[in-house]
Amino acid sequence: MALARGTRLGPYEIEAPIGAGGMGEVYRARDPRIERDVAIKVLPPAFAADTDRLRRFEQEARTVGALNHPNILTVFDLGTHEGSPYLVCELLEGQTLRERVQEGALPQRKAIDYAQQTARGLAAAHAKGIVHRDLKPENLYITKDGRVKILDFGLARVVGGDATSAATVTQEGTILGTVGYMAPEQVRGQPADARSDLFAFGAILYEMLGGRRAFGGGSGADVLSAILKEEPPELAGAGMGLERIVRRCLEKSPEERFQSASDVAFALETLSGVATPAAATPARSRRWMAVAAIATVAVGLAAAYWVGRRTAPAAVPTFQRLTFRRGVVLSARFAPEGQSVVYGASWDGQAPELFTARPGSPESRSLGLPNADVLSIASSGEMALLANPLRRVGGGPDEARALSRASLAGGGSREVVKEARVADWGPDGKSLAVVRVVDGRDRIEFPVGTKLYETSEWIGALRVSPDGTRLAFAERPEGFGTDWSIAVLDRGGAKRSLGSGGAADFVDLAWGPDGKEIWYDARQGGEPELRAVTLSGRHRVVARIAAPVRLFDVAADGRVLLARLHFRSAVAGIPPGEQRERDLSWLDGTELDGLTPDGKTLLLTDWGVGGGAGGWSVYLRKLDGSPAVRLGEGQALDLSPDGAWA
Repeated sequence: MALARGTRLGPYEIEAPIGAGGMGEVYRARDPRIERDVAIKVLPPAFAADTDRLRRFEQEARTVGALNHPNILTVFDLGTHEGSPYLVCELLEGQTLRERVQEGALPQRKAIDYAQQTARGLAAAHAKGIVHRDLKPENLYITKDGRVKILDFGLARVVGGDATSAATVTQEGTILGTVGYMAPEQVRGQPADARSDLFAFGAILYEMLGGRRAFGGGSGADVLSAILKEEPPELAGAGMGLERIVRRCLEKSPEERFQSASDVAFALETLSGVATPAAATPARSRRWMAVAAIATVAVGLAAAYWVGRRTAPAAVPTFQRLTFRRGVVLSARFAPEGQSVVYGASWDGQAPELFTARPGSPESRSLGLPNADVLSIASSGEMALLANPLRRVGGGPDEARALSRASLAGGGSREVVKEARVADWGPDGKSLAVVRVVDGRDRIEFPVGTKLYETSEWIGALRVSPDGTRLAFAERPEGFGTDWSIAVLDRGGAKRSLGSGGAADFVDLAWGPDGKEIWYDARQGGEPELRAVTLSGRHRVVARIAAPVRLFDVAADGRVLLARLHFRSAVAGIPPGEQRERDLSWLDGTELDGLTPDGKTLLLTDWGVGGGAGGWSVYLRKLDGSPAVRLGEGQALDLSPDGAWA
């Protein structure tokens, strides 16, 4: 029987009915103690006599009450009125996702937004060991201000520990869920876990994007059969990255799906700028331009920065570190949405691997792609990867390796070119420019298979202009001691030299934010700089930086992805008369070149920052604890037999 207006349930005063369903009646009510409007779900006496309904009602109260997340309905209170239990929760105004999708497919921007919010809510529930088991558009509510709320945890089960553990969540042989959104394991009555929720999530995302259900049929049995045996039709216009996310959620085997809702949320976040990219603000129109940011390269303590500067030439950059582990960062690129970063790194002596990071967070997440380095990321979310990367230290380009492509959304990779140094996607997100090694010569192709330029020199960097009409690259003769030169190539293969990059160890460049300059890293007069050159060959300093840097990427809004280079080498040994090994280095880049016959004096070359303006300095260091004696600039080779000469 419906409750009349003014009826009091404990401290709450009923104002009006909202609706009714299989789990009771819902009313709008008022809490006069704190002047708050709430929703009250009441289980009528007839329903309360049903043991299963009562159990589900109490289950929802306990389950949702344990959660506190903006994308999950908030429960305030639980009580009983004349033998009928009631649940007090936040009052929502808007519509269910079912009501919204009945109007047709959602714009991709909205669908991705709602999916991200849902995934974050699921991640919070799963972190508490709570599996929903009945996720569907009816149980997702869209408020008037665009917030998603996950409803109805009546079929949820709480699992001890990790929600994706092997603990049984569904009793064997019992089918629970809603036809059309159940995972194959639920259809078979097998144990369901957090990955079962991700299957339902994929079906919902498919419906939001396509305007139709992922699995159809003339009867419930037909739908269940389709879930077990069929793949949904292709989503027209969804884009490769988004389609991959949906397909991975809808894999028949739980092991082949995303393994956590947080991974799904991250994948969607990475692609959130792909479907409807925002127009870039020209950097020259801003009074503040971020020159911007990442990770460290080199051997030693890796570090990454978010760099900013004012448009005045002498501005001092600001930095935000993005990586914190020890090792080598090989390369890095902004993801299509421009905020998160994908980078390849070898941490703590381990094999290279791909990671993602975001400014403001100290954590990096593995993409599950080992032995790979990222060279470029297309607007579609497709990555160009170098397999088994081996970066030369000392000024050479990347070694030629197999070039493959893989999606940010997940899945495997496929080989494109067997021997390549570098590659970059064109602005269409489909064509790929590549430097191949053919018969010992470096060749630029754009697209792959179309030769534009070939040389006997090393090509160490290649970037396609934002409009796709030019390719910027850096080259230098093989060997050491000569500077890199910068050049630009048009689509007809005509080359224009833009002058020296000013450094033998320069390896990277990128197009500036307005597409009219090429930005590059260099040392001018021994001082590390970020520089730029126009297409007419005029060079300028973008920023002077206290430590050597390497340029990785430039975003359309003027942010720059940089690495601080920090090389470190050391000498260790056991001096005469001692039992324990100790550090025998002098400065930051110490190399052992000689040892006196008595074993008490070392001949050292320091080639790091401590090497001075010339880059190399020679020292003698006695092992009695006294300071090293600098002999002068140069590279040491050995000591004379009597130890009198270096």
